[in-house]
Amino acid sequence: MGVLVVEDERNLAETLRRGLTDEGFVVEVVHDGVEALWMATENPFDAIVLDIMLPQLNGYKVLERLRERQVWSPVLMLTARGNSADRIVG
Repeated sequence: MGVLVVEDERNLAETLRRGLTDEGFVVEVVHDGVEALWMATENPFDAIVLDIMLPQLNGYKVLERLRERQVWSPVLMLTARGNSADRIVG
């Protein structure tokens, strides 16, 4: 099962990669929104772990553009934000 991890905090991205790999997933990691959009458009993933606060293109925009391009991989959004408005937008 292939998972794309999109996280700009490199230590957290590596922790996610290691944990998912240890559980048997094939993991690709990218660190910004533009790279995430390209990677998810060009490669099929069974799931995407997507940070919201990313450089170049935030997670909301990445997801919006993926759906416009008919990419329907399930997405788990990560954020340090905790208010209800952020959850609703996601």
